Amino acid sequence: MVELAGATHHELSKPTLRGFEIQTAPPSADLPKGFAEFYAPLHARFTPWQQELAAKRKEVLKKSQEGHPPEYLPASEAITSHWKIVLPEWVTDQRNQMTGPGDDAELCVKMLNSGAPGVMLDLEDSMANKWENLQSGVPNIHAALRGKLTYFDKKRSAEIAIKPSKTVIFTRARGLHLSQRGGFGAKTAAPAELGRGDNNELTSASLYDVARVVYELDASELKHPLCFYIPKSESADEALWWADLFKRIAHEKGWETDYIKCMALVESHPLAFQIEEFLYNLRDHIVGLNLGRWDYMASLIHFNLENPEWVLPDRNTIPHDVRFFQNLRELIPSVCHRRGALAIGGMTALYPSREDAELNARALDVLAKDKKNEANCGMDGAWTGHPDQNQIAVDQFPVPNQLGNPSGAPDKSEARHPDLRPVPKGVGKRTLAGTRAAIRTVIRYRNGVLNGKGASLLDGYMEDLATDRIYRLMIAQRIRHADKVEVLDEDEGGKPVKHTPELISRLFDEELEKILRAPGKDLGTPETFTRARQISEAMILNHEFDPI
Repeated sequence: MVELAGATHHELSKPTLRGFEIQTAPPSADLPKGFAEFYAPLHARFTPWQQELAAKRKEVLKKSQEGHPPEYLPASEAITSHWKIVLPEWVTDQRNQMTGPGDDAELCVKMLNSGAPGVMLDLEDSMANKWENLQSGVPNIHAALRGKLTYFDKKRSAEIAIKPSKTVIFTRARGLHLSQRGGFGAKTAAPAELGRGDNNELTSASLYDVARVVYELDASELKHPLCFYIPKSESADEALWWADLFKRIAHEKGWETDYIKCMALVESHPLAFQIEEFLYNLRDHIVGLNLGRWDYMASLIHFNLENPEWVLPDRNTIPHDVRFFQNLRELIPSVCHRRGALAIGGMTALYPSREDAELNARALDVLAKDKKNEANCGMDGAWTGHPDQNQIAVDQFPVPNQLGNPSGAPDKSEARHPDLRPVPKGVGKRTLAGTRAAIRTVIRYRNGVLNGKGASLLDGYMEDLATDRIYRLMIAQRIRHADKVEVLDEDEGGKPVKHTPELISRLFDEELEKILRAPGKDLGTPETFTRARQISEAMILNHEFDPI
């Protein structure tokens, strides 16, 4: 992170101050022998391609904000031809997939011992995008894939290991929007393609993560083929990048060309219009799609940022079955099942608590209703992040999936191209209290990042980069459209409050002061909370809304 301590809010408006910094490996990065030689030809092929795809994303976003939002593609072979994905037997049951940061060995073991059919070990949103976290996450993933990961339980004074199970393990690499500097084996002479060991050269973070995970693995160590989770895709063309990468790496490892499998998240608004084409381009590898609804909500706001009709209400007043979610939630199973792939639902943000009985009961009730809704839409499973959620989630879905259930995969002609931008009229409330809650959350989340945590449990909700992005965009919306959209102060009898940059700065100051008076269980110091407040406001003022 950039150093912003001591800056005034007037200084924060300077566009040179940024809230995000590209992850950079230290010059003394300790990497496996031979990795640089393995990585060099991959970098030469895939990094320029990744940079081109990232540039295209900016063009699509610019067009959308100028009034030309994403739409469905013209019919192609992906739509008109008869093709099917062959789903391996070992992955047919994914009624719940638990997710958590790969750098937390204790959580990884607990998830793998939860009984969940699937577990995703994350190198992306729920893990802080820092070199030291990545350096912890990759070895944990290696150990988990080999069935040898352990952690020391202080309460039981015992080393806890992974129990044998059929749980499918996925690794989520960072997305194509992210680049990384260095990390090419600086202790040895780096190949010329990598800039002679120059740590300032950019490489694809997606490529680096996949290569780093694969390099030290042998297929004989694994109970099922290697599986990745692909995040943050924005077009079907990007699927070609991943498919080529999986084939190239399999060739280098001496594996069958289709050995590496994957699932992919539908987390961006433009990808929602291209999911069948995306599946087609990855058909030799992909086993399913997942609706990453919180990132999707952020993307939906981002692509409609200039439209005042899309100024969303307070996040926690938006129902889980709001139409812009529900239409996509019904479309994904329809497309996936027609092509033989699984459809997985999203994360329920409200978390159970073993300390608060009322919160626990409410969270589990919300979970059951949310997952039942997803099952009724045809989904085959869901995402959760807490072991106490697993059984409730699993129980909402038919065994092992709904691929053979016509009612779970509507194929009516009108369902092929549903409206994916239904304006959210009459939904929720826009309040000053909601703005304050958003500001408080982004400060506390960013403070967690500064202390090495990519996801933090805040007021009963698990907040990660996706929800942080939602809140930053919501605040920006309310500033941008302050003359057209009312935000009400319910404490003052529903009086409208114009959301100016000056008001937002004052609210940031006030919420920081409250946090410093009562930080609760949050990690950190007054200094890190203050930095978090400065960085968060800077990201809003500087329009840093990409998923970084």
